[in-house]
Amino acid sequence: VMAVPSQRSDDFLYALGCCLNHLGGSPKIVVTDNLKASVVRADRYEPEINRIMEDFANHHGFVVVPTRVRKPRDKAAVENEVKIAYRRIYAKLRDRTFFSLEQVNAAFAEKALEHNQTRMQQKEYCRQEKFLAEERPLLKELPREAFEVKYYACLTVSVNNCVYLARDKHYYSVPYHYIGEKAEIIYTRALVRIFVRGECVATHRRSLKPGYTTEKDHMGSSHNFYRNRSPEFYIKEASKRSQCLTELFRLFFDKSEVPGIQYRRCDGLLSLQRKTDPVVFERVCRYALDNGIYTYQSIKKIIDTRVYLLNMSADEIPKGSNNIKHGNIRGREYYAG
Repeated sequence: VMAVPSQRSDDFLYALGCCLNHLGGSPKIVVTDNLKASVVRADRYEPEINRIMEDFANHHGFVVVPTRVRKPRDKAAVENEVKIAYRRIYAKLRDRTFFSLEQVNAAFAEKALEHNQTRMQQKEYCRQEKFLAEERPLLKELPREAFEVKYYACLTVSVNNCVYLARDKHYYSVPYHYIGEKAEIIYTRALVRIFVRGECVATHRRSLKPGYTTEKDHMGSSHNFYRNRSPEFYIKEASKRSQCLTELFRLFFDKSEVPGIQYRRCDGLLSLQRKTDPVVFERVCRYALDNGIYTYQSIKKIIDTRVYLLNMSADEIPKGSNNIKHGNIRGREYYAG
């Protein structure tokens, strides 16, 4: 006999686990009432057992047989014990005041032991002696590992290749090629396991804080690109393409205390480099360095307007640049003077 805060599955299974530990073994059959912690849908012939209760039963090796609805004869012995518990335990404690469940359960245990060791009417033994002599040897041994409650959820893998566990307000990553598929989540107090089509595709340590738990191998190339970004990464990428672009990137990061704000500018220039003739792009970068131009839009405008051609000789002008000479173009030296 024990008190628990509620009839939720956690509290119900905790009480049932304490009962089995107290008895020192597990029976073959456990008969329960039709509370939601044990039975999802009552039925006279084939009731639907709560999945967490079913896991608990499988762990301890017993079968759950719920009573029929409105058939007290299915649990006559239990109903009689409830009456006796009220008379022999609850009634003796009704005038006492308790301040915690621990105090209540300590008092319950004391009165229950007293009840079980009291000689039965018209018998030469007590309940405890009968249990130890006849029933205890028939119980199965309890499993060595304690039962851990499993929770279940069915979620869709979102476009960021994560599933969102609303209970914890936390995202857990899944390999990116499962985006859009239905995933079954089985999680315990410590672990989160993610299954797709019956196969476990990801396992994470459970986090109770809002945020993300990801693995690098789960991410696609675009995700990994953003995760790997750093000043050194961009400078290395620029060195593969252009010496002047490398110098520009170094200046970007030297001038900025927060490198992250320069990443988009570097992405834009790398994209611009792929679309522009290499010789032209090198000259544009040199022009930008000589004139202190350090923004993406300004460098793009230099390419579009061909300003970099103003002070170049005919031999230096790249083919296809469509350079136009006329009197209105005065050149850099005119404005410098």
